[in-house]
Amino acid sequence: MIISQSPELDQLATALAKAQGAIRGAVKDSTNPAFRSSYANLASVWEACRDQLSANGLAVSQHVGRLEDGSASVTTLLLHASGQHIASMVSATPKDQSSAAVGSVLTYLRRYALSAAVGIARIEDDDDGQAAGTPPARAQ
Repeated sequence: MIISQSPELDQLATALAKAQGAIRGAVKDSTNPAFRSSYANLASVWEACRDQLSANGLAVSQHVGRLEDGSASVTTLLLHASGQHIASMVSATPKDQSSAAVGSVLTYLRRYALSAAVGIARIEDDDDGQAAGTPPARAQ
């Protein structure tokens, strides 16, 4: 959900449109054995967009937090050199409160929030989330 934005977005929108014209899909370079699937990890998603964002005066900043209900949250800011910005927040509940489960959910949220903010495709069939969810039943 968008939680804030600058009054004007014309310069940000123009720069993002130019960047999106050159951004390609993230490479699925990791494997999730629990789901028997491959996925683009957070580093791969960053690699897919970093150069084009920078070349067009755009930056992304992500901040992690916890909500009152115990869910982990990531606030993603898409910033333009002009000062225009859009901020969005996404959250999910980890399977437990261990550092590993919380860290897994935060990384998962960061990856998807970044992809959504800048328009990276080709991770839509990503099933990586084993620490955040339950693996599907195996066929007999």
